[in-house]
Amino acid sequence: MLNDNFFKKVEKKTNVNKDAIMNLASKLQNNNLKDEKTLKEVIHELSNMTGRKLSTEQQDNIIKAVLDDNVPKDVDKLVDEHIN
Repeated sequence: MLNDNFFKKVEKKTNVNKDAIMNLASKLQNNNLKDEKTLKEVIHELSNMTGRKLSTEQQDNIIKAVLDDNVPKDVDKLVDEHIN
């Protein structure tokens, strides 16, 4: 289970609050993350939440990484490395 410190760290770096993260997490639990359409929707929603625009190439790279199981399992490490 993720603690409040994790959410505070994410919110500080992204301006996305805990409720938005929890709503997205709930959506993710109910969908197949090996489905490209679902991944595109999630990426689009995250992009909107964070105010970061991604190119088509960046989106495709993220989708490929997820489909190829090439995503770090340590979420806290992922946040530290990729959300600046």
